[in-house]
Amino acid sequence: MKNQTKHKYNRIANVYNFFTGNKDSKKMSSWTKRVLESIEGSKVLEVGVGTGKVAIFYPENLEVIGIDFSLNMLNKAKKQVKDKKNITLLEMDAQAMTFEDNSFDTVVASCVFCAVPDPIKGIKEMRRVCKPGGKIIMVEHVRSNKRLKGKIMDWLNVITVWVLGEYINRDTENNVILAGFKREDVKSDFIFSDIVKFIEIRNNK
Repeated sequence: MKNQTKHKYNRIANVYNFFTGNKDSKKMSSWTKRVLESIEGSKVLEVGVGTGKVAIFYPENLEVIGIDFSLNMLNKAKKQVKDKKNITLLEMDAQAMTFEDNSFDTVVASCVFCAVPDPIKGIKEMRRVCKPGGKIIMVEHVRSNKRLKGKIMDWLNVITVWVLGEYINRDTENNVILAGFKREDVKSDFIFSDIVKFIEIRNNK
C-alpha cells in the first residue's frame, strides 16, 4: 500500500494544487496562519511537506525540516522555498523517520494523515521525534458524524483513495489516542464544517 500511495503522489505532483484548490500558492490560508501562530520553539518538522503550501510561509527565525515520501512533490516544494535558507527538504517516510528521539520543538502535519498508509504508526513517529512537552499540530479532514454526510464521504472515499490515495473518512483524532496520547493532552476544533479539524497535541511523554 505504501508504494502504491507514493506512486500516486509522484504521478499527480504537477496537478496536486489544482486538485486541492490551492492554485495560488502565494496566498496564505486562514488555517496556515493559525498553524504558524501555534508553533512553539525554534526547531520545526513538517511531515508531508507536499508542494510547499505551508513551508513557503515559515518565518526566517525558525529552523525547519520538511519531509515527504514523494520525490516529485518534494521537487515542487523545493522550487517554492528555493530562497529560504532556513528550510531543508528531505525524502523520507513518515512511518519510519530517521531522526533521533526528541529532535523537534514542534511537529506539523497538514492534510497528511488521510494518506499515510498506517496512520497510527506515523503518529507514533511524530510523538517519538517531538521533544517532551513539545507540540504536534495537525490539520486533517475527518469523517462527518452526521449520518447522511458520513455515508456520502464513505462513498466518495472510494474515488479519493483511487485517485489521490487519500482516505477522507478516517477518525484521525481517535488515531491520535490509539497512538498513545492522553485525551487531556489533545485539543481540537472544526475549522471547516464538521469535516476538517485543527488538532493540537501536547507531547507529555
